[in-house]
Amino acid sequence: MKNILIIEDDLVMRENTQEMLELAGFNVEVAENGKIGVLSAKRALPDLIICDIMMPELDGYGVLHILSSAPQTSAIPFIFLSAKAEKSEMRKGMELGADDYLSKPFEESDLLAAIDARLTKSSSIRKSFLKLDEEGLSEDYSGIMKSLSDSKKNSLFKKKEIVFHEQDVAQFLFHIKSGKVKTYRTHSDGKEYITEIYSAGDFFGVNSLFDESPYSDTAISMEDSVIKKIPKVVFLEFLGRNRDLSAHFIKKLSNNIEQREQQLISMAYDTVRKRTASVLVSLEPKFKVQDIEHTEVKITREDLASLAGTAIETVIRCLRHLKSDGFIETSGRKIIILNLDGLKSIES
Repeated sequence: MKNILIIEDDLVMRENTQEMLELAGFNVEVAENGKIGVLSAKRALPDLIICDIMMPELDGYGVLHILSSAPQTSAIPFIFLSAKAEKSEMRKGMELGADDYLSKPFEESDLLAAIDARLTKSSSIRKSFLKLDEEGLSEDYSGIMKSLSDSKKNSLFKKKEIVFHEQDVAQFLFHIKSGKVKTYRTHSDGKEYITEIYSAGDFFGVNSLFDESPYSDTAISMEDSVIKKIPKVVFLEFLGRNRDLSAHFIKKLSNNIEQREQQLISMAYDTVRKRTASVLVSLEPKFKVQDIEHTEVKITREDLASLAGTAIETVIRCLRHLKSDGFIETSGRKIIILNLDGLKSIES
């Protein structure tokens, strides 16, 4: 059963709309003004929001602006209600990102039709996101898939081949079909600092496309890799026409920022042993092979030391201790994770 939030200051309109929707089989929550509506939306995360425009405390435009800016609520379908039927009001609401607009008074059939259309579209896009996470960009996104289907956009990068250099003009979003890629920055003293390791299904290079800056890292393939190159203009144009896809990438960027902040805190306060264990935990899903019990992380000691923020000699000593404790095994370059939960539990 779908959950709908009604934000409406008029008591009669609010109760009548609530009754209509409950009789139609929806779970309904109500809020009597914009401020309460924002709090309710962030708490309940409804499947759809119906919101009046002219309200005390915070009007409908303000509600939409706040919810569209928050990753957890930006993809929720949003329908405006207003007694005003002027085209300028309708245009302003749609420009702000509303999915639909109904003028009061409205027929029950019009309301239910609008809700059904928005929920159906939202469900379709969410299913596409599942494919996006599992297989890359979904076939449902015909605009981007047309670009991706161009064989010239599929590139094979040999092991240790540069994908792009730091300070190159950002022209593409990259999607890994197979293989692994690491990104790193070079310090003034010539040392390399690894910023991330990406594996099949991951996107990289996205940050620079949003802020119009050159690539902030160098990307290099860690093994033979097949990578799709999505032109910046195609990606941004398609993103602008799809709120749900925009929300997907906003959420990814938010998660990346949170991870970087956590990494900085770890570098400042955690022991080298804990940092090394944490790096192995973060790498485990990137090297995990289905139906294989123990994950083999294939990484140079130099790269592992860079990720942990320590010297190679120190990380080698940490690996020796983790091995003696039964958390890992080593075989040449490979680090075989025997006890993932044990690595996660290390505090010092």
